[in-house]
Amino acid sequence: MILDAHLDLSMNAIDWNRDLRTDIKTLRDFEKDLLDLPGRGQNTVTFQEMRKGNIGLCVATQIARYVKPSNPLPGWNSPEQAWAHTQAQLAWYKEMVRVKELSQITNLQTLEAHLNYWEHSKDDKKSIGFVLSLEGADSIVSMEHLHQAVGYGLRAVGPAHYGPGTYAFGTNSRGGIGEKGKTLLQEMEKLHLILDVTHLCDQSFWEALEVFDGVVWASHNNCRALVDHNRQFSDEQLKELIRRDAVIGGVLDTWMMVPNWQKGVSTPQSAGAGLMQIVDNIDHICQLAGNCKHVGIGSDLDGGFGKEQSPYDVDTIADLQKLKGLLQSRGYGKSDIDGICHGNFLRILKKVLSKF
Repeated sequence: MILDAHLDLSMNAIDWNRDLRTDIKTLRDFEKDLLDLPGRGQNTVTFQEMRKGNIGLCVATQIARYVKPSNPLPGWNSPEQAWAHTQAQLAWYKEMVRVKELSQITNLQTLEAHLNYWEHSKDDKKSIGFVLSLEGADSIVSMEHLHQAVGYGLRAVGPAHYGPGTYAFGTNSRGGIGEKGKTLLQEMEKLHLILDVTHLCDQSFWEALEVFDGVVWASHNNCRALVDHNRQFSDEQLKELIRRDAVIGGVLDTWMMVPNWQKGVSTPQSAGAGLMQIVDNIDHICQLAGNCKHVGIGSDLDGGFGKEQSPYDVDTIADLQKLKGLLQSRGYGKSDIDGICHGNFLRILKKVLSKF
């Protein structure tokens, strides 16, 4: 089984109007003439393709950015609007649970039951398990809203996304977490939520780890040593995450996989961006750690892009299964591959979900 630690399922459903129950060819044909968003007609994720790839469990997001008038990034004009959008995404997850396409994992009991179900069920349309995460905390209007979110199953929070946020500074911005960020992190720790440090700029990263003493992971990050950009983590940051027993999920967005990617110009083929580059990132972290316990998969497939910005040897998310053979070719044994594919992130989830 593969555990994918980062999929924007509800964004695809609510923002991109994709019915993920549809087969991949039908979805691509439906979108082939649409030009409103990048990657139209080149999507890689559906429930059917997840089942084909034995991706039985994922960390699935809610995402809605609040932007101040001075912020050029797209987003909502108030935190309340951003919150409302996350609630629309939540409603979609609930509907998918109702029709048994998805199963929400909220505690250790539901996790263990789902793992047993996924291993032993003969159903050719298995319900896919998901743990709910929030990518960018701008939609958390108040700590009361955070408590409400925990009540409906939120288990991980990334304080920032791109640019400056309410609680921290994210990718392509600079700044610290401030008093609001400290308050959020302290409340998250009390509530036993996972801190997802993905997207935090360097200053916010270090300040967050100084304040937060709970469980940490990086759901979808690669290595700055291989692609020199602030979106990636430096070796110093990776070593600190390893020290904190965190797990880092390799991300399959090609501009983060190969150096000198030019958006709108480079292609996965021209840049030589394939799954082996993710194995390079996985191996780099393993070498820093001296073991294979701190790395996994956080594909981010269809996270605002499609095949035009995915590894050239990925047609759909089912192709994540190819990583096993590539890891074997690099000398990784079965137990280590199992850890990378699911075991390492499961270790974190079991630790956290036992508290609910």
